[in-house]
Amino acid sequence: MDVVVGVDAYKGGWVTVSLRNRSVERCGVYGRVEELLEDHADASVVGIDIPIGLPVRGAREADGLARTFVGPRRSSVFSTPPRAVLEAATYQDALEVTRTLGVVGISKQSFGLAPKILEVDEIARHDERVVEIHPEVSFRAMADQTLKYSKKSWNGAAIRRELLAQHDIVLPNNLGEAGLAPVDDVLDAAAAAWTADRIARGKGVSLPSPPEELADGRKAAIWY
Repeated sequence: MDVVVGVDAYKGGWVTVSLRNRSVERCGVYGRVEELLEDHADASVVGIDIPIGLPVRGAREADGLARTFVGPRRSSVFSTPPRAVLEAATYQDALEVTRTLGVVGISKQSFGLAPKILEVDEIARHDERVVEIHPEVSFRAMADQTLKYSKKSWNGAAIRRELLAQHDIVLPNNLGEAGLAPVDDVLDAAAAAWTADRIARGKGVSLPSPPEELADGRKAAIWY
């Protein structure tokens, strides 16, 4: 019985949707990625909505290709900052590093994700199950067309839940503790699970293909 997990970051930590044989088995919330990986030791693939493979400077191919792929939802794909920017002690220090490297500045929202990004990037070095996804890329692939509405709108959330159901991922009305997470984060975790299942079955596609090799030898790609 194949088990895969989709993961999305939210204010309280991480929300997960796990599939067993392509059906929703359970949903959960965790404070740290290590906790959810231990709790899903039987998972063959863990798809997570966060950058894996950080550039030394400049931009990653994956982010540009993902923006093109999602079309109208391109603003949802953030540029992954260089590692040195994310490792800065403060936001002001991070801005100084961007100036030194000659790259675009980083928003406070993106810098606020630095601890999560660095946590996952380190874990992924040693756990090959952990792969990067972007939910809007996954939903675009499910629909086989670009999506008009934002996931934070009523129309957008309804369309995404329907797309998941069309691919046999039916989210129950009662998700327990995971149901306290924002609706769009739960939908994103489910989209990550959809991609994780595709990868487990050998049907996953990467942007770029093959994955880009970064200056430090790491490989980077967004999967769907």
